[in-house]
Amino acid sequence: MYIVFEGIDGAGKTTQIQMLAEWLEANGFRVETLREPTDSKVGVLIREILQQPDAQTEEVQRILGLLFAADRLFIMDRLEDESKIIISDRSFLSSLVYQDDAEWIEVLNRYAKRPDLLILLDLDAKTSVARASGEDTFENEELLTEVRQKYLNLAEDYTCEIIDATNGPNKVSSDIKKAVAPYLGICPDCIR
Repeated sequence: MYIVFEGIDGAGKTTQIQMLAEWLEANGFRVETLREPTDSKVGVLIREILQQPDAQTEEVQRILGLLFAADRLFIMDRLEDESKIIISDRSFLSSLVYQDDAEWIEVLNRYAKRPDLLILLDLDAKTSVARASGEDTFENEELLTEVRQKYLNLAEDYTCEIIDATNGPNKVSSDIKKAVAPYLGICPDCIR
């Protein structure tokens, strides 16, 4: 199974992925976690560009679109391993919501694997900005409000569980487990 966590910055994706992976492993599943951008040379370059003041310009956004699509090719073989549950921190869906030309992004990512389950950690932009690190130019309330709405619209096109990320980490984790359990044949009512 390929599970993708998406959501605006500060939603708790990293924490919740770790908690879900530990829970799944404790229940006998083999798990691998991924993140985008990856640790490849392309991924390192993406992270550097994202911290630049001009990261939101149209030209840089086109470059990032190409780089993200290339970076995803580094993990394609790992996503085909059916003996594991793969949990990813972001996917091509992030490119669809953070960049303006969705049609072009779809073309660039036509070979990107679609998630079996999308977990959208939903958070309002004001809370996101308060939680954010302040390290990149995408952490502003106006942009994040727009991105959040794009995520909510996009969720309608995928097998998606929308989880309220404003609750504490343990409550969010419990909600995620209850959402994932039926896909894996685990009784959701047995989860605390």
